[in-house]
Amino acid sequence: MKLKNTIKSIAIGSFDGMHVAHQTLIEQVEAIVIIERNGGYLTPGHKRSFYTSKMCCFYHFDKIRSLNPEAFVHKLKEDFPHLEKIVVGYDFAFGKAKAGNADHLNKLFDGEVCIIKEVCVEGIPVHSRTIKAYLKKGNIALANKLLGRAYVIEGEVIKGQGLGKKELVPTLNLSVDHYQLPLEGVYATRTKIGEKWLSSVSFLGHRVTTDSSFAVEVHVIDRDIGEVSGMVSFEFVAFIRENQKFDGLNTLKKQIEEDIARASELSSKRNSHYQQS
Repeated sequence: MKLKNTIKSIAIGSFDGMHVAHQTLIEQVEAIVIIERNGGYLTPGHKRSFYTSKMCCFYHFDKIRSLNPEAFVHKLKEDFPHLEKIVVGYDFAFGKAKAGNADHLNKLFDGEVCIIKEVCVEGIPVHSRTIKAYLKKGNIALANKLLGRAYVIEGEVIKGQGLGKKELVPTLNLSVDHYQLPLEGVYATRTKIGEKWLSSVSFLGHRVTTDSSFAVEVHVIDRDIGEVSGMVSFEFVAFIRENQKFDGLNTLKKQIEEDIARASELSSKRNSHYQQS
C-alpha cells in the first residue's frame, strides 16, 4: 500500500455506515479522510476500514473543530503533499462552525475538487441519518438497501440472567456500545462464530416479561456453539416483531419457538436468493 504522503487523491467525510453514497466517493480516490466523532455509529472507528480496500486516514473532530476553512485546507496539503484531487459530497461542510462548504473548498484548493451529487436508491436519498431513522423504526430491509449490505453490530459476551438455557433457549448475551441499535424487538440475524456466519434469531430491548433490564440476546439456530467468549458480530437479515410482554415464561417460550421458525424461514429465503444471484 502506498505511504500516505504519496497519495494524490482523497475523499473527505464522516463515512459513518460506508453506505452506497459513500462508496460513490470512495471508488474515485486512493485514500479516504474520515472525520471521527463520538457515539451513535453505524460503523464505529476503525471498523469503517472493513468496507473498503482504500487507505483510511482519521481526523478526530475535536482536534480539527477549531480550524477555519483555510487552516483545514492547509492541513490537508501538509498531510498529503502530493495531493491533486479531493472528492466530497454535495452537502460537505468543514471548518470552524461549518463555515466552509463544497464550493468554498473548490476556491481554496488549487487542485481538482469533485463534488458528488446526492445519491438515491429507489428514489430515497442515501444519508447516514436516513439509515439510522429506518433502523429506529425496525425497517431493516430499507436500511440494508441504503447501506448496500446487511447492518452489522458487535458486542462482548457477558453473563446473562441464566433463564435462557434453563427455561427458554440458550442465548449469547452481548454488551453493545457505540452502535445505533434498531427498534426494540426480534430479528432474523446471522451471527459470526469463529469464521462461520450462522443463522440466528436476536432480541434487542427491555426484558419486560422478566426483569425489565435492557438486553441484546442472540440464539444460534440448530447448532450447539458451546462456550463462546470475547467479541461477537451479528448482521440483521429481517425484522420479525416488536418487543412485547407475555403472561409468563411458557407463553414467552412458545413465542420464541415461533420466532426461531420464522427466522429459519427468512434465512433460507435469503440464502436461496444469493445462490440464484
